[in-house]
Amino acid sequence: MTSIDKTVSSLGDRINAMSVPDRAAPAPESLSSLIARLNMAKLRYQPGGVRL
Repeated sequence: MTSIDKTVSSLGDRINAMSVPDRAAPAPESLSSLIARLNMAKLRYQPGGVRL
């Protein structure tokens, strides 16, 4: 094998050894959804607040 053959073979082995990602990351939550969650959390920790 020549130097180029060894390099290409090594590169092929490295590519084949790579793992495939499980799945794509979920889309980020909208700002209004995050604000609503924050407001609900604030209400839960106030005296007499909403209990869910």
